[in-house]
Amino acid sequence: MHTIVFTGGGTGGHIYPGIAVADELKKLAAVDGCSIRIFWIGFSGGMDKSIIEKSSSDNGYTVIDGFYGIPAGKLRRYFSFRNIIDLFKIAGGFIASFFILLKLKPDVLFSKGGFVSVPPCFSARLLGIPVYTHECDFTPGLATRINSKSAAHILVSYKETESYLPSGVRGKVIVTGNPVRPVFYSAHPETGLAFLGLDRGTMHKPLLLVLGGSSGAKQINDLVLQNLDWLCSRFIVVHQTGIHTEDSGVQHADYMPYQFIYAEMPHVIAAADVVLSRAGANSLWECAVLGKPLVLIPLCGSGTRGDQVDNAEFFEKRKAALVLTGRDATSENLQKSLSFFEDEKSRMEYASSCAGLASGKHPAVYIAELIYKAVSGEKA
Repeated sequence: MHTIVFTGGGTGGHIYPGIAVADELKKLAAVDGCSIRIFWIGFSGGMDKSIIEKSSSDNGYTVIDGFYGIPAGKLRRYFSFRNIIDLFKIAGGFIASFFILLKLKPDVLFSKGGFVSVPPCFSARLLGIPVYTHECDFTPGLATRINSKSAAHILVSYKETESYLPSGVRGKVIVTGNPVRPVFYSAHPETGLAFLGLDRGTMHKPLLLVLGGSSGAKQINDLVLQNLDWLCSRFIVVHQTGIHTEDSGVQHADYMPYQFIYAEMPHVIAAADVVLSRAGANSLWECAVLGKPLVLIPLCGSGTRGDQVDNAEFFEKRKAALVLTGRDATSENLQKSLSFFEDEKSRMEYASSCAGLASGKHPAVYIAELIYKAVSGEKA
């Protein structure tokens, strides 16, 4: 019996890719006839547990065998009295992680990042447990920089990310890509259209999917509503507004707002002709797997470290997306960008570039194989 512990959380972006890797690990173990247990250490004060319990049973079998919640404090790069309080939370998280790992005695700890992952990674280092840490963004976050000191291997989505890490840890880097749930590789446009109540045979306009994350994005939502008549004259607009967004009450024959789409999302993306989105790493890779041309409005400003801007610029440089950053995110520029994708040839060219970024071995499979080899005693 082998035991592997995953850690990460605070947002679904740190959890869903990890579950994709855990799923592939269970498949590898089943083929080998090997027993494997996977546990997750996440944030006790958030939605980590509910996300994991819901997502880890989607395939009809249990992927994550147990969840352990720990206190966690955020590491801010600016002065705040909350930093003092969070130091005690971090200390509590370390103590809790140490005894959880001491109890479970895992063969490997796999980190998907986020502030909650720092205490388990440091505890694993003290206990001599090999640590694999993964960074999904183009530029590494603070948690990854800290965790890299404890890691046996640092897994990154982009080759260029290596240059942003301290020189002393670059020898540990393995380029894997960003894990995406298996369902995205088998998504069907027809299933997405059926969910939306649409028929491709009667559609006379391309389908525009608007994504702002599960919580929504006010900037994108406002731009859509301000330009709704123009958008609907050229596209059928499917708009995920966010679970915390109130119904605008706006009605239009070709406007379809949803607060949140979960199980059907892979199929809806597969059905879309163009995607207007933020530039979170997971959304980008999900769209890349399905080869979707993108118009990106990355989150930027004082409330972010700029990771979405870096992600978006990477896709833009490889001609997989058009990007509107900061003050460029105007109605005029939005219309200009989307007008470019009214032409089917343009859509196909950008879709091809986008799909090319996600070609090769599936990242979740690659990472699972690396971890499974470590568990089996083979060298990565």
